[in-house]
Amino acid sequence: MFVDHVKVYVKGGNGGDGMVAFRREKYIAYGGPAGGDGGKGGDVVFIVDEGLRTLMDFRYQRHFKAPRGEHGGSKNMHGKGGQNMVVKVPPGTIVKDVENGIIIADLVEHGQTAVIAKGGRGGRGNSRFATPQNPAPELSEKGEPGVEREVTLELKVLADVGLVGFPSVGKSTLLSVVSAAKPKIADYHFTTLVPNLGMVELEGGRTFVLADLPGLIEGAHEGVGLGHQFLRHIERTRVIIHVVDMSGLEGRDPYEDFNTINEELEKYNLRLMERPQIIVANKMDMPDAEENLKEFKEKLADEDALIFPISAVAREGLDQLLFAVADLLETTPEFPMYEIEDEEEEENRSVLYKHEKEEADFKITRDDDGAFVLSGYSIERLFKMTDFNFDQSVRKFARQLRGMGVDDALRERGAKDGDTVRLLDFEFEFLE
Repeated sequence: MFVDHVKVYVKGGNGGDGMVAFRREKYIAYGGPAGGDGGKGGDVVFIVDEGLRTLMDFRYQRHFKAPRGEHGGSKNMHGKGGQNMVVKVPPGTIVKDVENGIIIADLVEHGQTAVIAKGGRGGRGNSRFATPQNPAPELSEKGEPGVEREVTLELKVLADVGLVGFPSVGKSTLLSVVSAAKPKIADYHFTTLVPNLGMVELEGGRTFVLADLPGLIEGAHEGVGLGHQFLRHIERTRVIIHVVDMSGLEGRDPYEDFNTINEELEKYNLRLMERPQIIVANKMDMPDAEENLKEFKEKLADEDALIFPISAVAREGLDQLLFAVADLLETTPEFPMYEIEDEEEEENRSVLYKHEKEEADFKITRDDDGAFVLSGYSIERLFKMTDFNFDQSVRKFARQLRGMGVDDALRERGAKDGDTVRLLDFEFEFLE
């Protein structure tokens, strides 16, 4: 089964908690703090494995959670970091964040890696908080939570050349006779339901990968027929072979077929029209093919168009076609998957100058019962890393909230003494 689009959940490991501990040795009256730091949580790392062809494995496992770091120990012993969780993906996999649609990684080369969810740092033990004013602090941090997110994995087949055309124009037959691939071939439409890859080897040692892609029909850019399942995979190819049935046995006009396919490519992604295209006039062994080809050339009226009349079944005209494809590949660069300019603009927008104010670390809303609700990544992270078993930790948390401006912001929203303030699943009382 060919799977090329899945949604999975990933979570980096939480950091280990720091420890509150003190040295107690013979003849040493004031040993001081000796609590160690927690270990860093493991990352979720995707790595490309060229032995994989599909995303089938992700149909059975959709949750990937890296192990957490070990807690700190006494005698200033630090906890061990959690091991990274390594997940293998096939070449051509694009990883996108479900929430905002941003591309996290584009994995194309064997061995290429990308950290998809970072593990949290370990919490600091009380040794880190010792000062001359407070030489024996009962204060430590819990581990930072690991990053968690839902991501979509989208596989776009890696091939140098893609075969496009209406169903039953002979794409699978062409692939089967020029390579060792054995795609399903039958006398009905949509025989090919998934992409098939074949390696073409020519004299002189030149090789390229040829992809037979599912048949395209009108409206495919909107998902009609096999729609995006076809169009997704053509984006990676550097050269497009447009196969046209010149026999006319299906009752369609070859020139209209040619224009319909190109319109679908253009509507799906305008950049597909930048790729060099070779027109293959197939089924030339049929009675009306010669006349149809002559009419096709007249309507096309393009002297620079590369048109190769062949018969895939009779294996006629294939050598000229394949050598022309190989020559074209040598002069055709790889096309970027997305607009570079847009990425640069996005990066520029994300740069904050010194005089610009950064986004607030928290947000205040009201619940139906009138309680004030605090939310935001920074304040929630701070809360999760605070150990409320020790008074010093609680006072430190209160000072950090005041420093972030939470107290003043609550007053501006109308908070009064005794009002309820919620943060995650916990409630606090606002005190003046």
